[in-house]
Amino acid sequence: MAQTLAAAAHSELIIKKSRFIGCVQPMADRASAQAVVDALWKEHPGAAHICWALLAGGQSAAVDDGEPSGTAGHPMLDVLRHQDLEGVLATVVRYFGGVKLGAGGLVRAYTDCVAQALLTAPKVALQRMAVLRCEVPYALEGLLRREIDAAGAELLAVEHGSLVALQWRLPEAQAAAFVQRVNDSGQGRVGWADPL
Repeated sequence: MAQTLAAAAHSELIIKKSRFIGCVQPMADRASAQAVVDALWKEHPGAAHICWALLAGGQSAAVDDGEPSGTAGHPMLDVLRHQDLEGVLATVVRYFGGVKLGAGGLVRAYTDCVAQALLTAPKVALQRMAVLRCEVPYALEGLLRREIDAAGAELLAVEHGSLVALQWRLPEAQAAAFVQRVNDSGQGRVGWADPL
């Protein structure tokens, strides 16, 4: 089962006088990841490279930032994939120490930096969510709201027209049983937008 991180974790390696500062953290999308990288440049203006890798909702990225192609971003991304992570950004800030590491040395350095950070990173199981939408007569709105609350679901939208349209999110594993419960209680008066 895929996992994500509950919080950021850091690592630091010194390899042949180069300093590698790693961080792995939960991340929702590419725009947020780019904002984190931009902030790192402000925090580390003297860094030689800030390489990063992202796996978030189908948005993946592997950025070498001037290191030889394929020696930083992709190896970092491989570490995230190997650990079956989702919604995670890995960054490594490199301060060049004057000694070239070669392609193999760079791959090892970036991979190790991310792997070290992941050793202390708190991981949590990623739950796939389902979004449900239905229309009910006004008389059933209270019942449906109580069911949504009882399931610990997140109410996303309510529209009042000739009927009440509700939309909510809950763990995918609970969706079928939820729909069945509401159908039984609603006695045929529940109209589903996207039935399971």
